[in-house]
Amino acid sequence: MKNVLITGADGFIGSHLVEECVRVGNKVRAFVYYNSFNTWGWLEVLPDEILKEIEIITGDIRDPNGVRTAMKEIHEVYHLAALIAIPFSYHSPDTYVDTNIKGTLNVLQAARDLDTTRVLVTSTSEVYGTAQYVPIDEKHPFQGQSPYSATKIGADRLAESFYRSFNTPVTIVRPFNTYGPRQSARAVIPTIITQLLAGYEEIHLGSLSPTRDFNYVKDTVSGFMAIANSNKTIGEEINIATQMEISIRKLAEELIRQINPNAQIICEEERLRPEKSEVNRLLGSNEKIKRLTDWKPEYSLDDGLYETIAFFRENLGRYKTDIYNV
Repeated sequence: MKNVLITGADGFIGSHLVEECVRVGNKVRAFVYYNSFNTWGWLEVLPDEILKEIEIITGDIRDPNGVRTAMKEIHEVYHLAALIAIPFSYHSPDTYVDTNIKGTLNVLQAARDLDTTRVLVTSTSEVYGTAQYVPIDEKHPFQGQSPYSATKIGADRLAESFYRSFNTPVTIVRPFNTYGPRQSARAVIPTIITQLLAGYEEIHLGSLSPTRDFNYVKDTVSGFMAIANSNKTIGEEINIATQMEISIRKLAEELIRQINPNAQIICEEERLRPEKSEVNRLLGSNEKIKRLTDWKPEYSLDDGLYETIAFFRENLGRYKTDIYNV
């Protein structure tokens, strides 16, 4: 049994990772964002038999003491805590620097001091920007096309520096676009699904031409765990990708076909990224993760969308379908 800490455990991917780590027999400590309501985000929807096995620590990833305290007696850290909404990073870039860069530094400093066995730092395919070649492998140049992606590039390079400077056992895990149950409505798939399920005849979206490589969340989680279970991945940065792409337009048309064939797509200026900030193509290579681990994606896009639609149908009341979720 391993003692595992998951930062950002109250979020979308984090809550799924908590669930799976408990199921495989790890002792899980969940680091969640402190708030005066003492709410635990998506952890609160987990089955009681899972929730009772979790030690929940509230804190702030920007606080070195809180992070260090949470990491004591931990073997393995999955660091997912971050600000991730790209439009909000245009508005409040300072908070992204503090959370994504300084927060990652706090995890790395504590891991170095506490001799933590493994640290997985969560990156994003956004660090690559628009593809200069496809499929995008881990040698692709980095492009800071938004304040969000710039802070994630910074966090990744800090992680690399701790591996090279102090031999901290870091791996940079780089999921391409993850979707599934519990995702925020600021992301494109929940944006489309929630509007359709709410009965809207006009579905408001941003740019329709960009392509994305979509991972179903359970495949992303299994990728994290496969990377953690392989010593060959220490010191590496590794994509989690399906190596398939679909345009936002075709994705929207498929969801419309499944849920409400009468709906029309409206491209709304408010939702467009600045021209030089839009990432026009993401198609990731998964050759490295397949070479270093036994991971492979288990879910087709159709299978993942089926489970995702079912979740949102059951939980539509949790989402604000009548506003643009930044």
